[in-house]
Amino acid sequence: MKTAIDMLQEKGNKIFAVDPDTTIYEALHIMVENNIGAILVQNGDEIVGIWTERDLARNSLQAGFDTKVARIGDYMSTHLKKTTDDTTCYAMLDKFLGMRLRHLVVEKDGKFSGLLSIGDVIKAALVERTTELEKLNEMVKWDYYEDWRWKKKD
Repeated sequence: MKTAIDMLQEKGNKIFAVDPDTTIYEALHIMVENNIGAILVQNGDEIVGIWTERDLARNSLQAGFDTKVARIGDYMSTHLKKTTDDTTCYAMLDKFLGMRLRHLVVEKDGKFSGLLSIGDVIKAALVERTTELEKLNEMVKWDYYEDWRWKKKD
């Protein structure tokens, strides 16, 4: 079964991160250029937060909020939800649904490995489920039921 590390390797492990002093406008520009819904906030070697499309929607209603002036470090989400590199796609689906998340930080031995979105995990789970169903269909062949006098549907 596919794990978090498998999914990171398949999608490519390019990390998009900005400094906490980056303006939200600059971060949004990076997000739009790369067609991503979230960007990590990194202070030195440490991931300190995440900025998402949902953060933009929530904060844009605040009086005086200006993306060209506001620093991402002042508005980012700091409570990062994490999973380990060996977590299966089905277990991650449970996390996404149970905690109502869109992104999970993947760690190996307590160190950052990458970021997965709910879309990445749904794709992996669908591929996994399709493979399982194909294997089950191979096990149940029509040949075994020919003597039962059922009419075979073409």
